[in-house]
Amino acid sequence: MDIRITALSRARALALSADRLRRIAQHAPQAEALAEGWIRRARPFLDRAYGLRRRAATIGVGSLALLLFVHVMFGANGMIAYRQKKAEYESLRKRILLEQTENERYTKQIQDLKSDQKAIEKEAREQLHYARPGEYVYVPPAPADTLPPANHSAKH
Repeated sequence: MDIRITALSRARALALSADRLRRIAQHAPQAEALAEGWIRRARPFLDRAYGLRRRAATIGVGSLALLLFVHVMFGANGMIAYRQKKAEYESLRKRILLEQTENERYTKQIQDLKSDQKAIEKEAREQLHYARPGEYVYVPPAPADTLPPANHSAKH
């Protein structure tokens, strides 16, 4: 019952497919001519693109090398930053050496003040202006201002 109906519909679909294939086969020369026209029009462009592929690859590699160079020189950790860090390192190293020398001098001065009577007397004389009996301490006068008086000629 239902089988016969489906069998007929399948036969009809096959018949339509064969008819369509015949139509397509009849129009095949026109389709080939159309495709040949498109290929003929696209051929110069494709040949030019194929000829330029080496040039395009060279330009791409050159651009990549240029970008890499810029990154290496001027990037966050590039050569410019490296040289600045190296100069900063050297200046800090020199400053550390100066501070260590000054620290050693102060350590020696502290040791002398703890143990050497002459160093204690010298500091007392220089900083506290102490003197032995019969000695006079000379204190130089404070420097006077050597600036000329302000010009108040605009005031009336």
